[in-house]
Order: sequence, then structure tokens, then C-alpha cells
Amino acid sequence: MRHLRAAAAITLAVSVVAGVTACGGGTSSDGGSNESPKTLTYWASNQGPSIEADKKILTPELKKFEKETGIKVKLEVVPWADLLNRILAATTSGQGPDVLNIGNTWSASLQSTGALLPWDDENFEAIGGRDRFIDSAVASAGKEGEPPAAVPLYSLSYALYYNKKMFADAGITAPPATWDQLVEDGRKLSKDGKWALGAEGSNLSNNIHQTFVLGQQHGADFFDEQGKADFTSDGAVAAVKQYVDFMAKDRIIAPGNAEYAQNQSLTDFAKGRTAMVLWQAAATTFAAQGMKPEDWGVAPVPVPAGAPGAGKQTNSMVAGINMAVFRNTRNIDGAKMFVKFMTSDAEQKILCKTYGSIPPVKAAQSDPAFAAPELKVLRDTLATSAAPLPQVPNESQFETAVGTAVKELFADAAAGNPVTTESVKARLEKAQQTMQG
Repeated sequence: MRHLRAAAAITLAVSVVAGVTACGGGTSSDGGSNESPKTLTYWASNQGPSIEADKKILTPELKKFEKETGIKVKLEVVPWADLLNRILAATTSGQGPDVLNIGNTWSASLQSTGALLPWDDENFEAIGGRDRFIDSAVASAGKEGEPPAAVPLYSLSYALYYNKKMFADAGITAPPATWDQLVEDGRKLSKDGKWALGAEGSNLSNNIHQTFVLGQQHGADFFDEQGKADFTSDGAVAAVKQYVDFMAKDRIIAPGNAEYAQNQSLTDFAKGRTAMVLWQAAATTFAAQGMKPEDWGVAPVPVPAGAPGAGKQTNSMVAGINMAVFRNTRNIDGAKMFVKFMTSDAEQKILCKTYGSIPPVKAAQSDPAFAAPELKVLRDTLATSAAPLPQVPNESQFETAVGTAVKELFADAAAGNPVTTESVKARLEKAQQTMQG
């Protein structure tokens, strides 16, 4: 999911959804029904460079669906800054779409409202079966042990992007495979006003993505088996400290990155001010900022030792967009037909190529387009070494509470204040109290 842009309003979201039942959604008064499925309303997330670009991309595909089924789809592309609040308002007002995109990290939180159609075996069969989808993508669609609240639509994972010229100038012949190597290389790269690694220190979601992965490598899940917050375990504290220490101790992240929250680290990378960045599907952004494909390389995100995928060698969270259906839609059959169309092999190839994402549909991944170096790294990571964020009802609060703690620690590091194990634990204790309060 491009939910690096969606960190705001999460606390409000969870406080609202906690008391909501399946009372909303559905086709507007001029829409269709199972008996007369004339129209569907679809809220798409803003995946492209602009709302208008998304409309140009999606409209021809929706016309295909109309031609095949006779069902017209009314499209609205909703900005990420507005999407979650719009969804929550729809669950309470009853004035919502039939089908909508959701960030996959919101799945369990929205599932707990009861407003979304559960994708049980029967509903999955209506769109071709659950086994068409990558397991890790389905695992990010709702709480374990319950039918998913949505269907994977676009999948993403993290990779390490590196500037080839800056590496060559520093005498580095290959991207780092471990964190120790990254720090060692980073010290060679951080000189003459340039820095090794970019970060988005004020972006709560990005903070969570990075520290969650490091937490997995340290054996920490941030929640216990009962779904209770567990932010102060030795592994969780070590993970957060390791991430902030890239600035505070290792000095391979520029202090100014503590204030970044709007993808400025990508601009720094594209302008040759930073040699590496951890990101999801960054190629189109680099191209838009004047980089040529031969200027940069891509590699798996580092692990403590060895290679990703073995034991505690998780190196990415499962990122992406899911597609959900409001449970109370009067056109449930048409809605499922639309989900089937959007997740068909053909549409997955078209849409994921356009958006630079990985198809969560297995068969679509055979297209040669997804064998390009960048997408191959993202695809292999998604299949072998990515883990979903905790699928618990208060996951959104987790993003806010711990993401804010990391933001504050980056601010301490940028100001030259010491970042110790004790100070990290104190911030995480405060975050845990916020969750429990």
C-alpha cells in the first residue's frame, strides 16, 4: 500500500470503529441491486501520481467490465489523507460505496467493525478460489482464524535502493546484505555533505514498517498471543534502538531526516544527496525526478546475517492494497463480480504493471514484466521473507503510538540528545500506556 501517505487520523479511526457494527455501506439510491444490477459505486485509492492519472488508468478498465456484465461502475478516487475517515463515516452513515480499496494494514481494524463482507470459502470461490492468491497477501487481509475482510489487489514489499555512482566512488562493489555491512558501507558514504541512508523520521507508518521488520529479526512481535500490546520486550526495544541508532550512533542518516514525512528521502536519493533508501516500488518516482534506470540498483533489505527468508530473517512487512465489499450493499452479486474482474489474471497484469506493484494473484506474476530486476526483488521478498503487520483490531493505534515514539526518538537524535536503551524503553512504555488507556 502507498500508506506512507496515510499515517494521519488513525487514532480517531480506531476510537470510532470500536463501537461500530455492520450498519453501513451499500449502493446509493440510484444504484443497482441483485435483481437489477445497473450500477456499482467504487472508491479507489490514489495509487498513481495524481487523482486524474488514476481516473485515466482505471476508466478504460471499468468500461471493459461494463461491456462484459452490463454493470456501470461509478468511480471515485479518494486521496490517502481522506480515505480512512471516509470509510469510517460510511460505516456509520450508511452512505458508502459498494466496493472500495483499503490499505492492508487497516484490514483487521476495519474487520472489527463488522461492516465489511467476510471472504469465507464460498465468497472466495465466487472469484476463483483463495488459492489463486499469495499466502502472505491473504494473511494481511484480516485477523488470523477468521475469514479475511478483503481480497488482495496490489501487493508491495520493501527493497534497498542504492546509487551506483556513489557506491563506486566510495570503492563499494556490492550492496550490503547485512546490517553490519550497511553501517560499515554507510560510514564510507557519509561524507562531504552527503549521507548513506535516507529515512522518513516523522512518518509514523514508515517508522512502524521499519521497526516492525527489525522487531521480527530480534524475535519481537509487538503483541502477545492474546493480541495485547507488548512494546517493551527486549526485542522490541532493541529493534527501535537499532533503527534510531542509524542516526544517533552510526551517523549514516542526516539529522534533517528526523523531520521528513512527505517522501523527501526519495528526492534526496534522486538528487545524489543520499546513497541508499528503503522503499516500496520506487522506480517511477526516481524516473519522475530525472534518474535513469542505470543510475540505481536494487537489492533485498539487509538482515542480521546470511540471507533473507531463513529463521528470523524477515526483511519486509507485507505491503499493499486490499479490495473490500460493504456487507450491506444491495448489489452483492455485482460487487463480487467486480472483485473477480479486478483480480483476474488479465487485469492484474495490466494494473500492477501500470502501478509498479506486484500481483497478489500467482498466475499473473508469470508475466515477463514482473521479472525486471526491481520487481523481481520485490516479488521474491513478498513470497519468501515478508511478514504481515499484526492483524489485531487495534493495529491502527499501534501505528500511531509506536510510530510517534520513534518520531520523538529521531527528534532526540537530531538534537544531539543521547538515545539509550533506557530512553527507548521509556518512550515505548508511554506508547503502550496510550494503547491501554
